[in-house]
Amino acid sequence: MNDKARLKRSIVFFLVPNFSMIAFATAIEPLRIANRMLGFEAYRWRLASADGKPVMASSDIEIAANTSLDDERRNLIGENRPSMVFVCSGVHVENYQNKSALAWLRESYNRGISVGGLCTGAHILASAGLLSGKRCAIHWENLPGFSETFPKAEVYADLFEIDSNLYTCAGGTAALDMMLKLIGDDFDVNLVNSICEQALTDRVRKPHDRQRLPLRARLGVQNSKVLSIIEMMEGCLTEPLSLLDVAGNVGLSRRQIERLFRQEMGRSPARYYLEIRLDRARHLLIQSSMPVVEVAVACGFVSASHFSKCYRELYGRSPQQERADRKQLIAA
Repeated sequence: MNDKARLKRSIVFFLVPNFSMIAFATAIEPLRIANRMLGFEAYRWRLASADGKPVMASSDIEIAANTSLDDERRNLIGENRPSMVFVCSGVHVENYQNKSALAWLRESYNRGISVGGLCTGAHILASAGLLSGKRCAIHWENLPGFSETFPKAEVYADLFEIDSNLYTCAGGTAALDMMLKLIGDDFDVNLVNSICEQALTDRVRKPHDRQRLPLRARLGVQNSKVLSIIEMMEGCLTEPLSLLDVAGNVGLSRRQIERLFRQEMGRSPARYYLEIRLDRARHLLIQSSMPVVEVAVACGFVSASHFSKCYRELYGRSPQQERADRKQLIAA
């Protein structure tokens, strides 16, 4: 059997400025190791950029591209037609605008090519109109802004999602898990285990494993009642629960909850709840173009003036200044 007959997948990785190097590397490395373990080229890949020039990752490392968008448009017909396309992006993805790239992604998808996104790549796929009514995953830090900007996409805080021929992952090492799932589907668990041994990873995580550390580890809190209350708070940011509602749900009195929070969190439950809501607001201001008043409503504030007052007290600047500073940083 010749090498062409053995080839399983030909993949294009489309690099977007400020892409995540860790997601990019952990997507390619299992493919390289698979080829090595198999003894033939089952996976082939090339790197594309908008203009064919090198692209800078968020780590300030420049990666050379093999092809341009124009090249890849031509490659959709002929022997260089890929079987998969992955968008590699990272920070500031909400500011990426390239109509040619979006058109190419739509055309690729319509021609039956599998399309995916690494880290924040789901944002670009959604901008191309590919994720309406589709399951997808994105990095937890970008999830609030994404869900507000693309309400028709079924986004989850999962490691990765595969919906038909759409592949998305949350970035970081989640790209490794998604690629191992793909390789396992192409071959078998024995090859996946061999790759894991080479990469010094002990298991393939499931798609729905959590992205973030469990609350217990993330906050250093052991009290199960406090953890339950925080989970309730994080699940009700648009319409905050009253302390009476919280107390009824966990079987404690208001006074007991106040005491527990001061012991475990060093502040009142009301203050902690406010900080969670303001943290979500900060992500929305940075990652979306939502008007400040809409951000306020989305985070459970009854007025923009009250929201601005609370925001300034916590972060030392107004919501408007937060957004202006972000724009200046990106422009620089």
